[in-house]
Amino acid sequence: MKVLIDHISKVYIDRHGEVTEALRDIHFDMGDNEFVVVVGPSGCGKSTLLNIIAGLLSSTSGQIIFEGVRKDSRPLTAVVFQDFALFPWRTVLKNIVYGLEERGLQKVEQLEIAKKYITMVGLQGFENKYPHQLSGGMKQKVSIARALANDPLLLLMDEPFSALDAQTRTLMQYELSRIWEETQKSFLYITHHIQEAVFLGDRVVVLSKRPGRILDIVQIGLPRPRGEHLTTEKPYLEYVDAIWGYIKNEAKKTLEEIS
Repeated sequence: MKVLIDHISKVYIDRHGEVTEALRDIHFDMGDNEFVVVVGPSGCGKSTLLNIIAGLLSSTSGQIIFEGVRKDSRPLTAVVFQDFALFPWRTVLKNIVYGLEERGLQKVEQLEIAKKYITMVGLQGFENKYPHQLSGGMKQKVSIARALANDPLLLLMDEPFSALDAQTRTLMQYELSRIWEETQKSFLYITHHIQEAVFLGDRVVVLSKRPGRILDIVQIGLPRPRGEHLTTEKPYLEYVDAIWGYIKNEAKKTLEEIS
């Protein structure tokens, strides 16, 4: 399956007629089993782009094309948000099977699928716990398992680790890299964290300040599986420095405009 983000632009017009251009001519594609990360300054339209790809928001121009997709009961996309979005009255297991219930799968099949992803994300033994009994990292694991349980063609993640402390965030990056390797699905990941983008991605799409435009698409030629040792090696640091150069230049432009 190939996903084509085909010249997407987005303009907002408020009730006073004020126009805000959020995205301008965003164009790139995603291949099978590819991990693509989008980075850019705050307010550059990263989340807007993700919501358009997810079908939660319409574009002003352009389109999202899923090539070579056969119609079946699977959703095209699933989204993992930064605020967990779990049902507090449902257990871990019940949260994970929610989408399967909505699709009308038999309970035996629901349990089989849920157990697979509970094991994948490392939540064995917590099936009957409620969200308030879990740490932030564990809550996000539930969100990831729930999204994957529906077998989407593309998993979209909107800064999913931003609410976590630094140590948990780092550990979750390792976990997510492992999960992606196990599922071999296509992931599109939104972040403002450059080191995270380089560690996780096969390619990093770098956006400008608003309106978000593509400044570069950086191919990350780092070996997999990726572990902690990678973050001290020269190639990794060079990728981080190159992407930071783009972000830093955009910040300078914003300051010049203000002054």
